Amino acid sequence: PKDQIARKVEEAARILDISHLLDRKPKALSGGQRQRVALGRALVREPQVFLLDEPLSNLDAKLRAQMRTEIALLHKRLGTTFIYVTHDQTEAMTMADRIVVMKDGFIQQVDTPQTLYSYPANLFVAGFIGSPQMNFIDSKLVKIDGKYNVEFGSEDTKERRGRKFYIELPESKVNEEVICGVRPECIHDEEMFISSAKTGIIEATVNVAEMMGAETYLYLSCEDINLTARVSNRSTARPQDVISCAIDANRIHIFDKDTEKTIIN
Repeated sequence: PKDQIARKVEEAARILDISHLLDRKPKALSGGQRQRVALGRALVREPQVFLLDEPLSNLDAKLRAQMRTEIALLHKRLGTTFIYVTHDQTEAMTMADRIVVMKDGFIQQVDTPQTLYSYPANLFVAGFIGSPQMNFIDSKLVKIDGKYNVEFGSEDTKERRGRKFYIELPESKVNEEVICGVRPECIHDEEMFISSAKTGIIEATVNVAEMMGAETYLYLSCEDINLTARVSNRSTARPQDVISCAIDANRIHIFDKDTEKTIIN
């Protein structure tokens, strides 16, 4: 009935704040307004589940951020399940209650955004979640004086304290080749971190320093290992500088080199 159509359309338009656009033709709408209309067309059906397949992929960065907020508010207001497909990890991390990470059609891990970030199940999830991406270092597990170490770098530099971390691991993993994962924010160039660190000190050459305003990204070379560090905007490091950095040994991730599954995180 026409009165029911009018009521549902007006209610959806009110929720999406597009009541003032109802008389416009589609060609007179902006990209963001068209996205709201598309959501409105789904809203009037009063579905039990919304299926959204990369709904923001064609919008500019500012509009994507705005629509993320609007969809999140809409989800809370309706209390309806949203299944949202995206390649943009920012959308997934900021909007989701739970995330399903998939690769080649297979589920890699299902969990809350924070758990995926802090405890990735394998190398793919670790590299996919987080920006800049997690650093991966080819390493070896050894046992020295009863302590488990993660060593990397050339043979003549492994004995430096910067080439090892002390961790707890199963005995069966000793002397295995592994991949060590370090998030960029776990590499510090401030003296207070370096002076208090007992292990995880490295010397690296700064290749590029990107000033991001609230923080700085340092792209480093440590021997033949490339690393990205996310440091304070107070950092004075500049390209070609050789600096000392402290890697937070309590926040490293260890992955099996063959299965790529996590050993410790």
